[in-house]
Amino acid sequence: MTSNLDIFVGNTTLIDEEVYQLWLDGYTVNDAVTRRIRSGILEQTGATVDVLQSDTMDHYRTFYMLERLLHSPPKLLNQLLFQIPPCRQTMLIERYYAFDEAFVREVLGKKLSKGTKKDLDDISVKTGVTLKSCRRQFDNFKRVFKAVEELRGSLVENIQQHFLLSDRLAGDYAAIVFFANSRFETGKKKLQYLTFEDFAYCAEQMIQNWTLGAVDTNVDDMDVDLDKEFLQGLKELKILIADKDLLDLHKSLVCTALRGKISVYNEVEANFKNLSRALINIASKLTHSKDVRDFFVDLVEKFVEPFRSDKWSPNDVRLFLTQYTACAHTLDAFRHQALWERYMGTLKACLLKMYHD
Repeated sequence: MTSNLDIFVGNTTLIDEEVYQLWLDGYTVNDAVTRRIRSGILEQTGATVDVLQSDTMDHYRTFYMLERLLHSPPKLLNQLLFQIPPCRQTMLIERYYAFDEAFVREVLGKKLSKGTKKDLDDISVKTGVTLKSCRRQFDNFKRVFKAVEELRGSLVENIQQHFLLSDRLAGDYAAIVFFANSRFETGKKKLQYLTFEDFAYCAEQMIQNWTLGAVDTNVDDMDVDLDKEFLQGLKELKILIADKDLLDLHKSLVCTALRGKISVYNEVEANFKNLSRALINIASKLTHSKDVRDFFVDLVEKFVEPFRSDKWSPNDVRLFLTQYTACAHTLDAFRHQALWERYMGTLKACLLKMYHD
């Protein structure tokens, strides 16, 4: 009598996504075991606590060995030690570079240096993110920043090429790099209502329109540094408030376009000159690094807070900024149309994104 016996031998590295997330979140093996027990895994599998402890430790050892490869994701794809299917490799990379919104809001715009890293203990307590996870996320931000800060080309594409991140996550890291480079103030109390997503959107607009790469694809650091020639040129916009006839005509055109279409028409008519001066003065001061850093503070103080106080609706803000921009294009004496559109298009997008509770 003969028997048929099928044997399968494989060396595919097993990745438990739940345990991987516990490791990423900074939990010790014992804490991870406790959390797995709470999830009901012993009842589901019939395993003992000792087996679960051994299984968790085995996964953690694998993750620690993988970590050096995750620091440079292309190495993970090209190595032969761990047999991991492509879809699992993508998951490992994406989750390793994911970050907590509460944590990124605390470090956004700060210098990615040892000084900031010393504050991680306090940030951990404030956000509820474990210190180990805070360190991983901070080191990821710093690693990406150092890898791409001096590269030529699209910031998002460079991040994707070097770290193999999804479009969304690469875009988020581009915002983090951009904010760290220009050191925008994001931590003041009046800015706390703004989410990381708000800032990331504004960063995307500024990268696409206000950086060197917006006009010249052959320069270094094209998506990291603001275009100094553009910022210097913004001083030319002061003619809109310095020339009284031009200011009065601009006001007349805007008010005519908005009459009967906006619920705060009286406020627009009464405060037009102050609003126009604020918009132009922000532009003319962007040649100074301190004023660049305070860009979002200025938008909140000069527009968001006054608009809220006067009960402007988001649609009122949109209509005003649209007509304010469009009517300047019809002024014969105003010669800076391309500069105006480049400035106001981005400012309008940022203000509309920021105008919420």
